[in-house]
Amino acid sequence: MSPIEELVELEAIKNLRHLYCHYFDGQHVEKLAGLFTEDAICEFGPGFGGDWVGKKEIGEKFAKFSVAEGQVHEVMHAVTNPWIRFIDDETANGRWYLMDLRTAESAENPLILFGIYDDVYKKVDGQWLIHRTRIDFLWPKREYYGPRDL
Repeated sequence: MSPIEELVELEAIKNLRHLYCHYFDGQHVEKLAGLFTEDAICEFGPGFGGDWVGKKEIGEKFAKFSVAEGQVHEVMHAVTNPWIRFIDDETANGRWYLMDLRTAESAENPLILFGIYDDVYKKVDGQWLIHRTRIDFLWPKREYYGPRDL
């Protein structure tokens, strides 16, 4: 992959994670589920329903959690510091810092959690999708596994 091609692919992956945040916070569950491969896995730990396996289950679980979050954009996922590594032309690994914020005026503390997304991306039919995602929780309860080895 040339340096220019690599930059284009990096931006596509960054956009994928940004869309994830916008779709989740905006409660666009069908569009959110469309960002995952058919055999994707979400590893969110026991506090968030354990592992969600397959695009169908992922969509169902996101729908459940989306309703529980309240109104549209009452919870906002802020992701920063992307670190993306290409494994090959169709596989990449990414890590992102995560701040979950509550925007409701009634919230005493707007901070919900701090964590790190650890992702595996696959390019399917020319489009980058999330194949596997995990949250390493750092606060308020620490469940940290470190970078994924691929």
